[in-house]
Amino acid sequence: MKQFWLTFFGSIAGVITGALICTVFVVFLIGGLIGSAIQEAGDRAAPALRGEMVLELDLRTPRLDQPSASPFAFAEPLSVIELSRALYNARTDTRVAAVFVRANTQSLPAAQAEEINALLAAVSEAGKPVIVHAQGFEAGSILPYLAVGAADEIWLQDTASFTAVGLGVETLFLGGMFEQFGIEPQMIQLHEYKNAADTLTQSSYTEAHREATLSWLNSVHDSALSIIARARDMETDALRARIEAGPYSAEQALDLGLVDRLGHVAEARQTALDRAGPNARLIEIASYHRQMTPPVSAQAPVIALIEAQGEIVTGASQTGFGATGIGGDTIADALDAAARDRAVAAIILRIDSPGGSAIASDQIWDAVMRARQAGTPVIASMGARAASGGYYIAAPADRIVANATSITGSIGMFGGKLVAQEALGRLGLNLDPLHVGGEYAMAQSPSQPWSETQAADFRALAEDVYSDFTRKVAQGRDLPLARIQTLARGRVWTGQQALDLGLIDSVGGFETALASARELAGLSDNQTIRLRRFPARPDGVEALQALFGVSLEGAQGAAAFNQLMQTPEAQALLRAQSRLQAQEATLMAPADSPR
Repeated sequence: MKQFWLTFFGSIAGVITGALICTVFVVFLIGGLIGSAIQEAGDRAAPALRGEMVLELDLRTPRLDQPSASPFAFAEPLSVIELSRALYNARTDTRVAAVFVRANTQSLPAAQAEEINALLAAVSEAGKPVIVHAQGFEAGSILPYLAVGAADEIWLQDTASFTAVGLGVETLFLGGMFEQFGIEPQMIQLHEYKNAADTLTQSSYTEAHREATLSWLNSVHDSALSIIARARDMETDALRARIEAGPYSAEQALDLGLVDRLGHVAEARQTALDRAGPNARLIEIASYHRQMTPPVSAQAPVIALIEAQGEIVTGASQTGFGATGIGGDTIADALDAAARDRAVAAIILRIDSPGGSAIASDQIWDAVMRARQAGTPVIASMGARAASGGYYIAAPADRIVANATSITGSIGMFGGKLVAQEALGRLGLNLDPLHVGGEYAMAQSPSQPWSETQAADFRALAEDVYSDFTRKVAQGRDLPLARIQTLARGRVWTGQQALDLGLIDSVGGFETALASARELAGLSDNQTIRLRRFPARPDGVEALQALFGVSLEGAQGAAAFNQLMQTPEAQALLRAQSRLQAQEATLMAPADSPR
């Protein structure tokens, strides 16, 4: 009887918990749809952007490299690609008179900072002042300063500090903890620089890990100093000496020429408005981006944009609630569709990924090769990182473009398992294995270490993956295999280092990649193009279906109803109903009427 009541009340608790979870999901869903609808309605109702504008950009909120496909993406700041398009357009938009920027005070990805710097520099070079306000550069990193280093004026709040003196990383090693808990990591890494495995097997840096990390850190720091010095009209060595001797108070930073003015954000913002003209007004850059696109002829050539963001996995790309993932099926299908489309003159594959599945990476590699063989140029554009599998899928492109501070390379692989036999035994647990068939059936079991045969078999499989990886890179880059094998070994390189080694073709951001796409497609710089995403970004109903599993019929029914309500007849009926309601009448069908 006691067990019955436990089961009974447990079931009730489960139902209540499930109902609460469903309620939370529904609240998020309704909030997302309402927010999206309000944004769309606001954009439609907003007056056309006229007169002199000062675009306002806030860098204090983290942003993705590429737009999210989530139905809740309306609340996210512009992605790097969207920001690139907006600022590139602002250069020649006669309505845009200036740009006002709130600086990041902590840190942001290096390549993201570099790309924003280049975009702001282009706006400034177009004769439109860029005014930045920082409430400090507080976390020791030079990257927030790099992002705004090309501004015409950098303001610093006089009570803040300037600590942008260098770069640092901290790596968490789990080897010592595993040893204390009785967990044995068994890993194969190819080769000594594939240091993701070190974080599981070691308690501190190996010599190879330390060497590679300091190498790319120095490369990023050197690139940042060079870019800032050029923008600030200083010698790189002189800037390095000033930067690395910090930290400084606001007054000291001003005296050293690291910032231009001291003051609060309100004063800096007003300065931007004054520089723009007497009737200028502030416009958030996200609002500008949503309304900036002019009509483009349907006959204009298409540059296909395929966005690959997150970890590479087999199957479909992952979306929803901040999740990002590069699905082998999704990206390969998008490449095939773009290559088949006769309007597509070139393809840009934008990559921001630390890598992932070797199988899915090879699937995408093959799709890039098919697109090239079909006669469609493919340009790989690297965001903050395109390493390991991220480099694998870039390697076969006609041209690879990366920022100087992008993280790439890592041509290698690692894999293995954690053996928890001793740890479980300490808890009085026994994971007792049984198997039939070949010995390798239990190779991935955490209950026992590899046998000699299993270890040899796993290494042979890993070496096969590594061999295939290096061979595909050599084929894609048209370099001798021996050369790639020397550069590989799992080592990470920056974009600048990769350029020097022949692993990429040019340094630049998304706009550089777009210019390369025009060039390889035989299009002039001033020729109008259409930038089209493959696959197309899902609308609200499609994103909802993907996120919550709404049935296709239900989604199609909602879409059809929405389309029906846009017809002139339905709109006329709604207007008539509105007039009748004003006269305290209604126009409703009886409840028992056939429908």
